[in-house]
Amino acid sequence: MKRIRHILTIGALLTGAAAAAQAQWQVTITNATNNQIVSPPIVVSHSASVDIWEVGQPASDALAAVAEDADPVALLDLLGSLAGVNDFAIASDVLLPGQSVTLEIASGARLSALGMLVTTNDTFFGLDSASVRGGNASFYAPAYDAGSERNTQRCAHIPGPPCGNPFVRVTGDAEGFVHISPGIQKKAQLNPRLHGWDNPVVKVVVN
Repeated sequence: MKRIRHILTIGALLTGAAAAAQAQWQVTITNATNNQIVSPPIVVSHSASVDIWEVGQPASDALAAVAEDADPVALLDLLGSLAGVNDFAIASDVLLPGQSVTLEIASGARLSALGMLVTTNDTFFGLDSASVRGGNASFYAPAYDAGSERNTQRCAHIPGPPCGNPFVRVTGDAEGFVHISPGIQKKAQLNPRLHGWDNPVVKVVVN
């Protein structure tokens, strides 16, 4: 009888572990800005040891590619090889103001999410290593400046509308580190009233 109980206990533990390994998060991202388009959002579940970016430190080339030109290729490659990343997904299209998208990923200890605000030089929304307990949580994510490109705010260096000039940048005199974005300032073609925002810029809901 004790042996049967022992076997049942082991079976229950294995079943529980398998269920935990297969647990899924439904991550809904809402663009809370009035007129900034967000590039296809990327969501990542990972261990506490993973940092996709760190405030006050230089952005990786992979992160800078997203922040400057909404180019996710290098970052997705990095996530696929990075120890501690449990799962990740990217939306199939941009996120217009007021729109939401839901992505499904396997759960992990932490959740990160990001996407470019496309009418900027190198600004991205970022949810940085948020702890999700019980599978239900809501977060508000601010806009970060990657610090990899000078904020000229000139259409010649802006990929999103009304400019349409991707992969053109000025890196000299860039800040050199990730920081909270100062937003759109009145110094070039971009109009703060038309293209600016107040933080937070994105809402993230996990179910």
